[in-house]
Amino acid sequence: MMKFEKSVISLDDVRLYAYHGVLEQERRVGAEYSVTVRVHYNISKAMESDDVADTLNYATLLDIVKREMAQPSNLLEHVVGRMGHAIIDHFPQTEAVELTVTKLNPPMGALCAGAGVTLHLINDKTQA
Repeated sequence: MMKFEKSVISLDDVRLYAYHGVLEQERRVGAEYSVTVRVHYNISKAMESDDVADTLNYATLLDIVKREMAQPSNLLEHVVGRMGHAIIDHFPQTEAVELTVTKLNPPMGALCAGAGVTLHLINDKTQA
């Protein structure tokens, strides 16, 4: 007998061009970003039904990521916060969200593969 413990739906290393940054040049010229999203979501019903309505649709998840990345912000902290809240708002059965947004080749005066922010949110469904 198996016991369901937890499940995660993820988008890994989604590459998007966006216009975030403290410097005006960053917001004007833009940069390439990598986004990784891990959504803790109970997929046990979908395991049996084989119906997309019983799970978190990752195409919709991607649409949320794209929409939030398209809205310029000074700070990546602001971007991941907005994105995390948008995911939980759209998928209220979400248990937790882990997000990483990385600016690739950031203008920091040193050779750097990326600089980013990781956020872990827990959906406290007991709060109204």
